[in-house]
Amino acid sequence: MRYEEKAKLTAARILVPVAILVVSPVLLIAGAPVRRRYLRYVYRDDAPPILDKEQGWISVHALVVSSSLLNWLCRPTEALARHISRRS
Repeated sequence: MRYEEKAKLTAARILVPVAILVVSPVLLIAGAPVRRRYLRYVYRDDAPPILDKEQGWISVHALVVSSSLLNWLCRPTEALARHISRRS
């Protein structure tokens, strides 16, 4: 979507946290692997950029990646994964 499309940008900013809250039980249980797989998908080599300043485009992925709510919900499983990897 373009930066100038204020209604779409506002709707995306509202709906991204709602979508994250809907999937919060899954994120609390398996957040680290889901988040890693999502980030690999977003930042793969042939993926379009999530933010293109020259063209004035922003992707919804930019709002998801920068979400502090997503980081907070994935933190327990990331801490558990780090703890398990240190013990091995």
